[in-house]
Amino acid sequence: MNTIGKIAIAATAGLAVGSVLGILFAPDKGTATRKKIADSSNRLTDVVKDKLSSLRVNIKNKAEELKKMEGELS
Repeated sequence: MNTIGKIAIAATAGLAVGSVLGILFAPDKGTATRKKIADSSNRLTDVVKDKLSSLRVNIKNKAEELKKMEGELS
């Protein structure tokens, strides 16, 4: 995994942990806190899915480039 990918994952994880901690320590009703946690986890899931999709596309593109280069060398 490249450096940008590692930074993106670390930033996403930090954002998730910070969001959860902020919600847990905020004075609010239990039901509202649980809803906020659920909403936050849904957003995090969406971000991770987007990053994985982007990673898949990048890997596919690199594989195609390598196949093309291999064909040119043959």
